[in-house]
Amino acid sequence: MPDVALLCFGGLVLAVIVVIGAVIALYNRLVMLRNRVDNSWSQIDVQLKRRYDLIPNLVETVKGYATHEKETFERVTQARNMAINAGSVAEQGQAENMLTGALKSLFAVAEAYPELKANQNFMMLQEELSGTESKIAYARQFYNDTTMSYNTGIQTFPANVLAGMFGFAAREYFEIELAGERETPQVAF
Repeated sequence: MPDVALLCFGGLVLAVIVVIGAVIALYNRLVMLRNRVDNSWSQIDVQLKRRYDLIPNLVETVKGYATHEKETFERVTQARNMAINAGSVAEQGQAENMLTGALKSLFAVAEAYPELKANQNFMMLQEELSGTESKIAYARQFYNDTTMSYNTGIQTFPANVLAGMFGFAAREYFEIELAGERETPQVAF
């Protein structure tokens, strides 16, 4: 009989070790997913910073040709500052929507000045901004993909139990709220 008790005890120990191993693996997976979301948000942040750095140069170049468009320049500057200071993902999305609209107004002003459209510095800035917009779009997509994986990971059983115990919370998607803003901005000169 002692062999049976020892065998049962060994089986119980093995089962406990397997459960602990599964919990550790699941926890590590959730941490990895959370870190991927944080990393993908950092990639958006890098591209947005690049965009914010380009905007003052673009505004100054346009100002040289269109001095009476002060309101447009102020809107672009204000939208840029709001975007830089946005805290949450939702605030960032709203600020980016405003900034995109303000940039459209700036490019509309530039349309009225043929000599500006031919300016080499303006053309270079326009090309840089266009490339940055593509990178932002890719970074947004990557962030939303990693956020979906993370949110799914913390909402499915049994990970949801562990996620609740260790404070893993769902993340927001980086979404464009206005239907008209869902289209890619077209910059044509």
